[in-house]
Amino acid sequence: MTKKLFVKTYGCQMNVYDSARMADVLAPLGYAPTDGPEQADMVILNTCHIREKASEKVFSELGRLRLLRAERGQPMIIAVAGCVAQAEGEEILRRAPFVDIVLGPQTYHRLPEMVAKAARAGGAVLDTEFPPEPKFDFLPPPQSDGAAAFLSVQEGCDKFCTFCVVPYTRGGEYSRPAAAILDEARELARQGVVELTLLGQNVNAWTSDGWGLGRLIREVAAIDGISRLRYTTSHPRDMDDDLIAAHAEVEALMPFLHLPLQSGSNRILEAMNRRHDRDTYLRLAERLKIARPDLALASDFIVGFPGETDADFADTLDIVAQVGFVQTYSFKYSARPGTPAANLPNQVPEPVKEERLAELQTLLLEQTKIFNQACVGKRMSVLLDRPGRRPGQLVGRSPYMQPVHVDDVGEYRGQVVEVEIAEVHPNSLKAVAVAAERKRA
Repeated sequence: MTKKLFVKTYGCQMNVYDSARMADVLAPLGYAPTDGPEQADMVILNTCHIREKASEKVFSELGRLRLLRAERGQPMIIAVAGCVAQAEGEEILRRAPFVDIVLGPQTYHRLPEMVAKAARAGGAVLDTEFPPEPKFDFLPPPQSDGAAAFLSVQEGCDKFCTFCVVPYTRGGEYSRPAAAILDEARELARQGVVELTLLGQNVNAWTSDGWGLGRLIREVAAIDGISRLRYTTSHPRDMDDDLIAAHAEVEALMPFLHLPLQSGSNRILEAMNRRHDRDTYLRLAERLKIARPDLALASDFIVGFPGETDADFADTLDIVAQVGFVQTYSFKYSARPGTPAANLPNQVPEPVKEERLAELQTLLLEQTKIFNQACVGKRMSVLLDRPGRRPGQLVGRSPYMQPVHVDDVGEYRGQVVEVEIAEVHPNSLKAVAVAAERKRA
């Protein structure tokens, strides 16, 4: 009999990829995805440690699952995966002893044996080791039922930014072999995928047999069926000449790049151990836009890092005004246990952080609005890969990652369609399908 699996994913796109691969690993055991925990035979919380109070949110969700399992009166395997599990595995089992499995992001290829062990022994299974063998060597071929997919090419981080837990929860930088990546890309193309996003904690640090990410992008773009490419997340230090050139030379590479800055202050960047300064970032932005004039940048920002002064924050506002960003993620600094920044002096008071974040987000939101409004009347290619709210409506992403709604195009699901942007809504764009109209004529 088919068993039902529900995976709740927190955080980054790498976690989205990992959740899909956990479902692939469990499929041979008879588990099929379901949309909620109510009827699930197994629930996995795939956690992220980046956001504030991440672990408390996990414990709150675990409490709800415990009540749900008791109300149902039926067996339900409860598992916690991801970065919170890696960082706080023993604490999870201490505070929530009803959890059956706790596993880190490097061990989910061993889920079948963990499930068997939990069922057989009747106790909790904890597996947060960093195994010497790459987990990718033990994963089944990927399965995709959509036109867009993630493909993990790199994991881990060697940068050790002082605010970040990733090196401790994901381990050091590991690059998958080029041949394995290309095989997986071909398999996804065979299943109907036309847009691939190459993933990594520091994706542009990827290297294999002398190849860099620019070479890999060219090779993936040459695969029959793959017409759109993206990559995330990048580090400014690893933007080399060949990768910048790929933005000019590879038509399939979308004109959108997520390149985290974090702060516009050289003093704060040094305290963060970011290994780049503001001038380096400004030169990169200029070179990228020369290579691809229609390229748009997205970024990440942290305000209120320990020791940040009004002058430091003003430097951040200044560089934002100079570069212009179309999409951003901005947060107040919050200490992560075990990271160097957690013990730094001169922690910024919470009201100051809140005031600075509000000011920064006002500027960033205005930049996004201006960019979106400038899209009205322009034609773009959009991969229409999911249904909208109304019959015949489809939703996709523009080359710049904006959600785009198009009416009366139900038969074009899974296809790249040329559209003309007609309206700007608060969180999306509305468009008319130009190519679809021509096909009907």
